[in-house]
Order: sequence, then C-alpha cells, then structure tokens
Amino acid sequence: MDFQNNQAFARQLDKEDPLRQFRSQFIIPRHKDRDAIYFLGNSLGLQPKQTAGAIREVLDQWSRFGVEGFFMGEKPWLEFHRQLTPSLSTMVGAQSHEVVAMNQLTVNLHLMLVSFYQPTGRRTKILCEAKAFPSDQYMLATHVRQRGLNPADVIVEVQPREGDSLIRHEDILAAIDRHKEELALVFWGGVNYYTGQVFDMESITKAAHAAGAKAGFDLAHAVGNVPLQLHNWDADFACWCSYKYLNSGPGGIGGAFIHERYHTDSSLNRFAGWWGNKKATQFLMEKDFDPEASAEGWQLSTPSPLLYAAHRAALSIFEEAGFENVVAKNNRLNDYLWFVLDDIIRDMPPNSVRIFTPRNRSEKGCQVSLAVKNGREVFAQLSAEGVFADWREPDVIRVAPVGLYNTFEEVWQFGQIVKKAIVTFAA
Repeated sequence: MDFQNNQAFARQLDKEDPLRQFRSQFIIPRHKDRDAIYFLGNSLGLQPKQTAGAIREVLDQWSRFGVEGFFMGEKPWLEFHRQLTPSLSTMVGAQSHEVVAMNQLTVNLHLMLVSFYQPTGRRTKILCEAKAFPSDQYMLATHVRQRGLNPADVIVEVQPREGDSLIRHEDILAAIDRHKEELALVFWGGVNYYTGQVFDMESITKAAHAAGAKAGFDLAHAVGNVPLQLHNWDADFACWCSYKYLNSGPGGIGGAFIHERYHTDSSLNRFAGWWGNKKATQFLMEKDFDPEASAEGWQLSTPSPLLYAAHRAALSIFEEAGFENVVAKNNRLNDYLWFVLDDIIRDMPPNSVRIFTPRNRSEKGCQVSLAVKNGREVFAQLSAEGVFADWREPDVIRVAPVGLYNTFEEVWQFGQIVKKAIVTFAA
C-alpha cells in the first residue's frame, strides 16, 4: 500500500483495521482529558480491563476455600500454569510441554545456565551480544564467577563494527566459527532492547550447534512482538518476561522454553524445587527429586496464582485476536511509523535525527529507536504533549506502537508532535 502522511488516511487505516475493537479492552492512560499516546509496549504493556476481575477471582477462591484453592474452584491453583501454555507455546513456536510460566526472567536465565552452560576442558566460553540488557550482563558475569571462572576470560562479546549501531549477522557467525573449539554456549537476545534489531535466531542456533555449543535466547523484547519458532529452530532454551508486549503487569510471571530432547535427560544439572516434582508423586513428599518430564520440571517454588491470573487475562486477548493477526497489525503499524518519520525527517535540519533500527522486515519488530539532537528537550516536549515514549542515554528515544491497543491515527499524531519538538529543540 502507498501510505499518506495525513490524518484522514490514518483514520481510514483504523477504520479498515480488523483488530480495532481490541483497544477497548485496555485501560488507556489519560492526558488533559484525552487518551495519551502510549508507545511503550516495549517497556510495560497496558493493563487489560479484565485483569482486575481475574485477580479478584483468585482472591475470592482464597477467601472461600483457603488452602483448598489449590484443588477447588473453576481454576484450581495447582493446575493454573497449564492454562497458560497453549497461548505461550503458540507465541514462541513450541510444543506445549516445552513451555512453562514461572519466576521472572533473570531467575529463569540463571536456572537455564545451570543446565545448559557446562564448561569442560577448553570449552568454557559464552558468546553474547555487546550492550545486551544490563541484567543479562550481570547474570552472565556472576554465573561464570560462581563456576570459578573469570568473566573477562570466558565471556566473548560481539560488537557492532566501528561507526555502526547494529551488529552484522555475518559477524555473529564469524565469531562463532572463530571460537568454535572453546565455545560452550551462544547466548543471545532475540531483539536488542536498545536498537530494536531482530536477530536471526535460527541460523545462530544452527551455527552454535555446528560448533558443538548450546544456543539459548533472551526473548524479553521478542515474545508477543515478532513471530518465533523455537522448536523448529532447534533452540536449546529461551526465557522471557510477560510485562512488555504480553501486558501481564509489572513484575509479571516470566516464562521458559526447554527443548523436549532434554526433558528426560538425567545427566543434566539442574536446581530442583518441590513445584517441579512430578505431579503424580509430588504429595508423597519423598526425599529424592522426581522431575516432571517436561519444561515444568524446571519449576522451583509455589507460584503466585495472582500473577497467573493477570497473565491469563492478558493472554486471552491474544487468543481472541489471533496471534498471527496481532503480528500483522504490529508490522503494519511499524511500517506506517517509518513512513511518517521518513516524511518528516526530510524537512529536518541536517543531523537533527537519525533512525538506527533496521529497516528490513526480518530485522525489525514494533520498536523504532531514534538518535535525536538535544534529545532530552525533545523527549520532555513529547511527554508534555501526552506521548509515552522511552529515553535512553545519551540521545535515544524509543517508541513501540503495538497492534492490540495502538492506532494509526496515534502514529500520525506522534509524527506531528515529534516534528514540532525536533524543529524547536534540534535545529
């Protein structure tokens, strides 16, 4: 389609949008008696209107049944997590028994490294992206130290080339090949939080396996954003959070994928907990751990049904909309955002704004990252005009309109607001 940068055209796109009714299922923040423009799906998704009711149902179970809420009521807590796996497995492209909702992201990553980072002999190195989200860097460094190894010797980061903002795919593959005799694990982000770059996880996995290493992924910025096929890609493990594109609330319960080939592998190290014990023998209270033969076998402690309820409420909206339809809307919103930004940048002063998110469809999702001259002032003006965006030092503004609750008219409005701000402060 040939886009147009005007309000009438944006409204026509909204009129034709098959997902337009889903916006009404979310609570939109207000700004000066109107809906704010919330472009922060990459940071914290909006609250579904049905979340509060779902949480009240759990509180009602607690009040009526006490501890028997684990076994009684419409959604017994003991089995609650299994209501989440059909949606999650669809989103990440997995078998349902390969997915489990548990803990939070960094906790799950530590658990996965217990099983999938096994340094032996010369094979001690972990290959990862430079400037990954800091929590991943902390996780890797501290995990390596507790194995008695020096992070400076073990962790290999792949950098963008000098003058580039993005990591070239060929450089990732070259680094894997260069370190293949010493490589134990390739650990990568599905989508870089800063640039919005989507990585080719399938070929990274293939290259890691060819080098004799495991491949695992942090999908915090990928799940609910871009299509994934973890099982078919043959990834060993992946973890994600649920509070960004999945709209399951701040601190929402995380998730993990463990490929089915490991579910009955007794040679794997793992940290064990009662909740990961086989359900058939769980209440025998035996001393020896008897893991569930699925991703559930990596669970540790009793999870909060309150968090499960919030997660379930959000996932049900994806089920109703159809995840493939959400991805299609995400893509179209992003394409229109690029068109609008390109249109306004043509008239901007030189070097006042630069988009460094990739343009290719296979390398981008919802997010667009802009480096803006006098970016703090521009960002402050966006906030004053009711735009929820994200600031990252030294000069980066990130925005990520999403398919379930953002509109094409909002994209057009954002373009008008950011144009005015850039002309005012970036000239």
